[in-house]
Amino acid sequence: MTDIPAYVLIDLLRKMLFIRRFEEKIVDVYSEQDMKTPVHLCIGEEAIAVGVCANLNRDDYIFTTHRSHGHCLAKGMDPKQLLAEFYGRKTGYCKGKGGSMHPASVEHNVLGTSAIVGGGIPIAVGTALASWMKKDNRVSVTFFGDGATEEGTFHESMNFASLKRLPVVFVCENNFYATNSPISARQPHDNIAKKAEGYGMPGIQIDGNDVIQVYRTAKEVIQVARNGGGPTLIECRTYRWKGHVGTDYDYEKGCRPRQELEEWMNKCPINSYKDYLIESGIISNTEFQAMISEIDSALQCAITFAKESPFPDISELLKDVYFERK
Repeated sequence: MTDIPAYVLIDLLRKMLFIRRFEEKIVDVYSEQDMKTPVHLCIGEEAIAVGVCANLNRDDYIFTTHRSHGHCLAKGMDPKQLLAEFYGRKTGYCKGKGGSMHPASVEHNVLGTSAIVGGGIPIAVGTALASWMKKDNRVSVTFFGDGATEEGTFHESMNFASLKRLPVVFVCENNFYATNSPISARQPHDNIAKKAEGYGMPGIQIDGNDVIQVYRTAKEVIQVARNGGGPTLIECRTYRWKGHVGTDYDYEKGCRPRQELEEWMNKCPINSYKDYLIESGIISNTEFQAMISEIDSALQCAITFAKESPFPDISELLKDVYFERK
């Protein structure tokens, strides 16, 4: 890892840990019923968002899904405003109208998160087309799940992006389930990276729980896209620990085998990476524990900020919902 500076290695850990604790904080408070929005948690998948976004500039675009918390945080969005959004408060990124599934921040070029399966993919191709026409050196990244690869818009977008050699990176978070349906029941094989071949673009399959592999792969293909080399599909194989929606483990409902979950939990992207950094002498266990304390303190402040923020007034119900041409 000598090619990656120590401060970058530590920052990758800090960001993964922040996302994990952020999601666990939601689990802690959700039963209080103050947070009304449905939540789709990315616990277990943190390495993908962090490894990819660490290679993006602030003015690069990302588009993501209903499971968007990790991507938003990795791109630099403020946890206070995110949590305020989840609580439906006017200090949230969408003034309480977007909830957990639709946060957005023009400032961070997170131009939309969509609960429509595959909904962000063609929009990312659209911003990539704009960047190509304007020659502004920006890259667009779209995150989506394995279920989105079964949507027509995925294939149409891949085809057009390859045809025009657009600066867009397709990142598939293959956690092997679409809601509760395993990929084995939906597709003849689980190698999503191979789908890129039909569109004349590179397809790379990687371990989505290995943040260094994600970081290095993303760095390479983002640079290719930025330099006019066209799009790439990255398949990150991973696993979400929690159910499709909510804070429980859905094996309790018979949706997945408990043994399968436990096998993936043993491959925790944070624990394995933290152990490596400690064994390598890059951080100490004391420093790691201090990192947890610092993050937990920041998140508690964020929760307090969100809960104490005002709700939007009823007069604001339709404000910022529709664009009105003057």
